[in-house]
Amino acid sequence: MRRLHILCEGQTEESIAREVISPYFMNSTIYVTWSVHTTKRPAGGPSYKGGLSTWKKLVTEIRLLLQDPSITLLSTLFDYYGLPSDVPGMRTRPIGSPYDRVAHVERAMAEAVHDRRFLPHLVLHEVEAWVLAGHDALGDLLGDRPLSQVVQRIVMEAHGAELVNEGPETAPSKRLLNLIPRYRKTLDGPLVIADFGVDGVRKTCPHADAWFSALSDALEAPRS
Repeated sequence: MRRLHILCEGQTEESIAREVISPYFMNSTIYVTWSVHTTKRPAGGPSYKGGLSTWKKLVTEIRLLLQDPSITLLSTLFDYYGLPSDVPGMRTRPIGSPYDRVAHVERAMAEAVHDRRFLPHLVLHEVEAWVLAGHDALGDLLGDRPLSQVVQRIVMEAHGAELVNEGPETAPSKRLLNLIPRYRKTLDGPLVIADFGVDGVRKTCPHADAWFSALSDALEAPRS
């Protein structure tokens, strides 16, 4: 058995790792574990988890996790939208498509950590893009078929759920909250994605599909 550990940005991503990604690999020789990024470790008190403030804190946690020899591959589930400017590659992003820009940052993160067991992944632009892609599942969950059609139109106009932009008022999560004030990010999002499924995400989100392919390739490669 080979172990994939996913370092998650927050509770929503943790739920997706547990409820969606782990079952996807269940019938293989891969098992999945996960943890939420620790943002603060006060002396004598509990750790604070969720969110990302600086690269220094993130890379410290990555290196601590890589000290565990039972981890075959370490990856991340963080939003590309709102990523701190000190993350490697953020200040040197090329002019080009969002796919080129996010891939540039991921490569820079990998180079900064410099460990063959680390395969960074940033969701383009937010994990809510996967919710937008699963518009039918969203409509079914909320019992609102017209809503599904509105979300589908947003995705089509952007030419893909991953291309719904990263504006402070138009990012995927902001669009969902504007459309559905009762939307619960940490509960409804994972439920929609679980119903839509990894295969649905892969068919509609090229960057996510490339990540799952890279995970499989790295985990199934012969050990050196």
